[in-house]
Amino acid sequence: MKLNAPILALPLSARDLGRARIVCVSNTLRARLLARRMIHEKTSRNDLLAEIQKLQCDRAYRDASQSFYIEGVRNFIWAIDNHLKISQILYSEKLLTAPIARKQVRQARRSGVPCLPLTPEQFRQMSRAERASGIAAIAIQPWSRLAEISPQSGLCWVVLETVRSPGNLGTLIRTSEAFGGAGFILIGNRIDPFALDVVRASMGAVFRQVFVRTNLSTLQAWGERHQCAVIGASPDGTMDMHQLQYPHPTLLFLGEERRGLTQAQRQFCQQLVRIPMVGTADSLNLAIAGSLMMYEMYRSRLVV
Repeated sequence: MKLNAPILALPLSARDLGRARIVCVSNTLRARLLARRMIHEKTSRNDLLAEIQKLQCDRAYRDASQSFYIEGVRNFIWAIDNHLKISQILYSEKLLTAPIARKQVRQARRSGVPCLPLTPEQFRQMSRAERASGIAAIAIQPWSRLAEISPQSGLCWVVLETVRSPGNLGTLIRTSEAFGGAGFILIGNRIDPFALDVVRASMGAVFRQVFVRTNLSTLQAWGERHQCAVIGASPDGTMDMHQLQYPHPTLLFLGEERRGLTQAQRQFCQQLVRIPMVGTADSLNLAIAGSLMMYEMYRSRLVV
């Protein structure tokens, strides 16, 4: 028997040739479609990562899109639990190890929220955290209107017009949530509570507070209509903070770090109180002063 005998090719019929051509064309089209889809997915991913970078760094873009970036298991879970509207989830299967967060991603995907998987390298490039958690999202900024809120809600409403440090603002938000504060009424457009550093400093408390933006004259009319007590914190206050009986509802007005309350803000306040000190310092950090004021208000109402 000859092992190297030539293999004879049988002639193909016209039908077989037609089928072969169809299969060849079909495979070519499938390959082109797959390539186009991969290019589209890569383009979409790159566009989304570019949007994330804008949300992280560009206040004007956050304001225009009314969106903000959140990252980390705690922030993601608190955002979901407090019913924030999530427009996009980004996650890394290998980095995301928290079972509760993985479960929330599956539930969000089933409910129709776009979920984009990333490699660990892609997620680390996007991440602003010291240690990438594998979970991030784009959420809609949860603003409320002044006419929609109740002055009776919570411990008090904190009123701010200017805060220089994102860390100070985040700490005030965290303290307000801890002592049962309702939220923050922001005068003008200088303060951004949804900046990345503020969200991080709040340790997730930003998702449990209400935020309102208005102007001083509108707030004054609203406060008078609802008979709100307006208390301002100032080193030259006429009364120590523990001597005051804090009525309900109360607006707690805190000034800017360096200058304190402006003249217009002081005139808006019905009572200025000071924090008693025995050292040589003439003032305290804004976050510390505001936190002490909120705690004193909380403590005094417990005693009553």
